[in-house]
Order: sequence, then structure tokens, then C-alpha cells
Amino acid sequence: MASNTGSDPTTTPPSHTAPPHQSSDSLSPLEQEVLEEYALLLENLNKLSPILESLSTNPTAQVLDGLRMLERKTSLVSTLLKASVYSIVLQQEMLEGEE
Repeated sequence: MASNTGSDPTTTPPSHTAPPHQSSDSLSPLEQEVLEEYALLLENLNKLSPILESLSTNPTAQVLDGLRMLERKTSLVSTLLKASVYSIVLQQEMLEGEE
């Protein structure tokens, strides 16, 4: 088998900083603040990306336990809903039978 000698596509892109602007006088303070927030958001997303990738490929026991609990609760709610609907239908049939 040939080994992959190219760049690894799973590596995160380098962290970007806010691009230098033409001059601070050409941007309003609000525009400058928005650009700084976008740069911070980009940095945070770049940090979060490998963590989310790891979680998506290797689910933790805690996540699996939580999903099992959710599955049980969903099943219980479904059963209770079916019983309620059956009860309502039965009551309506009994009322129609009395008339």
C-alpha cells in the first residue's frame, strides 16, 4: 500500500488574526469592533473544530449513556401517548353507544 505523503486533510487550518486594515480612520469604531469579534469567532471555531471531530468519531460513554436514557424516556412517552389515545377513543365509543 502506498503511504500518504501529502498534507493531512484533517489538520486544522492555522489560526487567523484580524487582517490589517487600510487605516483605522477608514473604519468606524463599530465596524472595527465587528471585525475583531469575527476574528475572535474564527479563532474559537478553529479551536473547537478538532474537539468536535474527536467527539463525533469517538462517542464517549457518557454520551452513549445519555442516549440510552433518552431512548428509554422516549419509549415511555410513546407508550403513555398510545394508552391515552386508546382511552380517548374507547370513551368516545362508549358515549356514542349510549346515544
